[in-house]
Amino acid sequence: MAESNTHDLAMRMAELARSLALPRDLDSILSGVTATAKDLIPGVDAAGILLVGRGGDFESVAQVTDLPHQLDELQMKFREGPCVQAALDDVVVRTDDFREETRWPQYAPACIELGVLSSLSFKLYTADRTAGALNLFGFQPRTWDSDAETIGAVLAAHAAAALLAHREGDQLRSALSTRDRIGQAKGIIMERYKVDDVQAFEMMRRLSQDSNKKLTEIAQQVIDTRG
Repeated sequence: MAESNTHDLAMRMAELARSLALPRDLDSILSGVTATAKDLIPGVDAAGILLVGRGGDFESVAQVTDLPHQLDELQMKFREGPCVQAALDDVVVRTDDFREETRWPQYAPACIELGVLSSLSFKLYTADRTAGALNLFGFQPRTWDSDAETIGAVLAAHAAAALLAHREGDQLRSALSTRDRIGQAKGIIMERYKVDDVQAFEMMRRLSQDSNKKLTEIAQQVIDTRG
C-alpha cells in the first residue's frame, strides 16, 4: 500500500473510530462502515451486514444497495454461501470468481445470474443467539489482496463493537425494566395484603412456580390488576 494511501486509510479509520464514540444510532454507524468499505476497498460494488439468529431467522442491515439483501435471502434459502459461513464459522471467506466457485453449488450460480462475480466476508462476532458478518461484493472477478482483507477486518471490528455495545445496552434496559416491574408489583402486594417486602416477593415467587410463568409475567399481572 502506497504511503499516501496508508495515510488516507489511517485518517479514515480514526474518523470512523471517533464516530463510534458519538451518540449516533446503530444504523448510522453500521451504514458508515459499509459505505467506508465501498469507498476504501477497490472492487467493492455493494456491501451489507448479515445477522443470523440461532433459530434460522436473519436480518440484512446497513446495505449500500438492495443487492446484499437479495444475496442474503438466497443464502438463507439455500443454507450455504460465504456470508453465512463467515457469520457462523470462518473468520474470513473470499471468492475471487464465482464462475469457478465449487463450495456453494446453488448459491454461486445465483450470484452470477445477479451479476455478482466476487465477494469478501468477515465474521463480526458470534454471541449466544446471534452471529454476524460484514459482506462485500464485486461485479467483476477480483483477486482480493492483503490490503482489502486488512481494511475489511478493521471495519468488521468497528461494526462488531457497535453491535455488541447496542446489544449490551438493550440488555441493561431490559434488566432495569424488569427490576422496576418487580419492585412495583411487590409494593402493590405489600399494600393490598399488609405484608412486608420479603413476604410479598415470596408470594410472587410461589405464584411463578405454581403457574410455571416467569416472575416478570407475574409482576405484570399484579400491576395490570391494580385498579
